[in-house]
Amino acid sequence: MSHKIADPGEVPGSRSVRTRERILDATAAVLCHKGFAGTRLSDIAERARVEMPAIHYYYPSREDLIEEVVLIGAAAMRSHVADALDALQSGAAPSTRIAVAVQAHLRHELELSDYAKAVVRNANQLPEHVGRRAWAEIGAYHDVWRGLVGELAAAGELRAGLDPAAAHLLVLGALNSTVDWWDPASGPIEDLIGTARSMVLHALRT
Repeated sequence: MSHKIADPGEVPGSRSVRTRERILDATAAVLCHKGFAGTRLSDIAERARVEMPAIHYYYPSREDLIEEVVLIGAAAMRSHVADALDALQSGAAPSTRIAVAVQAHLRHELELSDYAKAVVRNANQLPEHVGRRAWAEIGAYHDVWRGLVGELAAAGELRAGLDPAAAHLLVLGALNSTVDWWDPASGPIEDLIGTARSMVLHALRT
């Protein structure tokens, strides 16, 4: 599923837009399987069914292309989780908000988006000049989770002795690790989500 960042000079639905989206989608898929170091433009061109000059027409370098894919993935994850939280009734309990965020995060990275998997598996591999914009977006997503744990603490429900900063990082680390080991053949994703919600809430709450 593509979440292309809009280019003001492109007409929605045009051949140019469709080609660029195929290139981005192919890059996300290749990044998921081969990582930053192993991703080659030739692999992307083959998967996107385009010639190499087409890639260079849109992106001056391999690094520019990968940067946009990771940026798109980070922005899409934040937007997906934020939308799920916004859909809750006003005044929803902090624990309910965390449970919803866990579900939205796992569904997005495991079922809905190769872009999300590309972020999880490659963000730490990106050179600083490539990952700067993506890390700013990832930081904004961390702010969402920092706020969720902060709400739990403000309600007096955070387990005594927990460092809120470390707690939100540990939760995200556990959720992100599922892209490396979860297999749909092992059972429905609902089982995984239920287990994750239970474990996260039991770890955080009094």
